[in-house]
Amino acid sequence: MDERNLTMLVDFYELTMGNGFLENGCGEEIAYFDMFYRKAPDDAAYAIAAGLEQVIAYLKKLHFTEEDIAYLRGKKLFCEAFLEYLRHFKFSCDVWAIPEGTPIFPSEPILTVRGPAMQAQLIETMVLLSINHQSLIATKANRIVTAAQGRPVMEFGSRRAQGYDGAIYGARAAYIGGVAGTACAIADRAFGIPALGTMAHSWVQLYDSELEAFRAYAKVYPDDCTLLVDTYSVLRSGVPNAITVFKELEAQGHRGRGIRIDSGDMAYLSKKARKMLDAAGLDYVGIVASNSLDEYIIRDLIMQGAQITSFGVGERLVTSRSEPVFGGVYKLAAVEKDGQIIPKIKISENAVKVTNPSFKTVWRLFDNESGKAVADVLTLHDEVIDDTQPYEIFDPIHTYKRKTVTNFTAKRLQVPVFVNGECVYESPTLPEIQKYCKEQLETIWEEVKRFENAQTYFVDLSQRLWDLKYSMLNKKW
Repeated sequence: MDERNLTMLVDFYELTMGNGFLENGCGEEIAYFDMFYRKAPDDAAYAIAAGLEQVIAYLKKLHFTEEDIAYLRGKKLFCEAFLEYLRHFKFSCDVWAIPEGTPIFPSEPILTVRGPAMQAQLIETMVLLSINHQSLIATKANRIVTAAQGRPVMEFGSRRAQGYDGAIYGARAAYIGGVAGTACAIADRAFGIPALGTMAHSWVQLYDSELEAFRAYAKVYPDDCTLLVDTYSVLRSGVPNAITVFKELEAQGHRGRGIRIDSGDMAYLSKKARKMLDAAGLDYVGIVASNSLDEYIIRDLIMQGAQITSFGVGERLVTSRSEPVFGGVYKLAAVEKDGQIIPKIKISENAVKVTNPSFKTVWRLFDNESGKAVADVLTLHDEVIDDTQPYEIFDPIHTYKRKTVTNFTAKRLQVPVFVNGECVYESPTLPEIQKYCKEQLETIWEEVKRFENAQTYFVDLSQRLWDLKYSMLNKKW
């Protein structure tokens, strides 16, 4: 849907480095970069991959305009050879990625880029921006949907999002994470996410009485009538007036859809409202709750017996308010000279920032009896996991935790997306991605998905990759 040319949405150092690579004669040197994250938001054990479709759209349209070239020349930092290179720029990298909707774990490459160093470095910001943002929101949405225990969740956050792109792509990511629909109409038009909504308090306030307001709305939408009942008093006027209107609709051959409560003690009010609706013979009328909800509040409401049939979740979903940053990074893993892959590693005093070197493949091991994922394994690109033989895995942090896996199926997670700059991947439809996400989450143990003290999921290194990494760690640089 985005027709903007976002080529210049880069960190400035990507341009200065590209110019420097060219001037030093290494701009066409083949480099391998991995995009991965170190820690899931909200102390979770996993995240949901999202944003690949927007990366693909960006890479397909990557080009520099004459205005871009003029701007860069005006900075008086870039040589004419580099500006000429940008003028005729053509993306020619290979890209592999884990499909959207896949549960992902720390340290494993979500996306890998192989190509000329100038190009592979240039796309860093947009790769991170697209995948970090949407993976963050898809992950948060999935936690909220999980807390709702099968009750539909609607994304209501557009007006609190971080800008209009945050609203639009936040709605897309939330749908991948499992929401039933969005209040964002443009997201429906662009992506086919069902647009949903009821009324604002201003509708009720505009009329002389609440009952008159409800009747006016029901007249226009007799078969899709959800009434906002907390403008004045939920129990003294809102629900009684809604009951009056719903009974009038019944007499006309229509059925009211629901009431919405947007303030107050949701558990108490929903239980009282449910009794009132049921006593009036309106057991089919649902109760929607909204107002600063998140997974913890929804979980507590359900534990307290709240009679809520669906949830509208806004700011705490679309901004992932509890932890609004997805810490994905983009790191050099190898270079290629004369057809030989030379591994590279980043070493840090902070152990979590030490990278896994070389060109790698990510595998997921599934137990054949339960269908559950047992572990993920990072291997060197030319390794194949033989799932006809027992395979020993261990926790790379707690190396004493080892186990042997048998009767399993090994699946490569990354798929080719670009080959020599040409897209070879057909993005699934958004409903297909949502369905795939739900199916893949069912392969993850509940202990890994719980909100507090989640069980650590093994992300192992093959013996060859382990040996390579630790030989590099012990090298005298």
